[in-house]
Amino acid sequence: MSVKQISVFIENQPGKLAEATRYIAGHGINLRAMSIADTKDFGILRVICDDPEQSAEVLREGGYITNVTEVLAVGINDAPGSLATILEIIAKAGVSVEYTYAFLGTRMEGAFMIFRVDDNAKAAAALEAAGIKTVEQSDMF
Repeated sequence: MSVKQISVFIENQPGKLAEATRYIAGHGINLRAMSIADTKDFGILRVICDDPEQSAEVLREGGYITNVTEVLAVGINDAPGSLATILEIIAKAGVSVEYTYAFLGTRMEGAFMIFRVDDNAKAAAALEAAGIKTVEQSDMF
């Protein structure tokens, strides 16, 4: 199980992030989650939305460079050690985590964690074997 995330490349200049998010909103794209990583010259805006393929196409039409990536999503309890448990299971499966971010969901207590890992299927199987359910795109909206 996986979720599609859109990565959008944005110049690291004043107003460019505001411009991109206004463009997204103006096309009716509702962002459920967002993360941004930057360097001196550019940033990578990572978003989760309800229709990633259509949203990526709209962004491309607006001149944005985008990429759609499959990431792993997990519902996580609001309790100390929940994240550590998930990360330990992923590590024991021999899967590397590139990055992760979280957001609150409306359909569950706790939060959703997004994981960019080097093997979604292997990580999902290890989590499922430990009784931790991965989440589909439709589960978040």
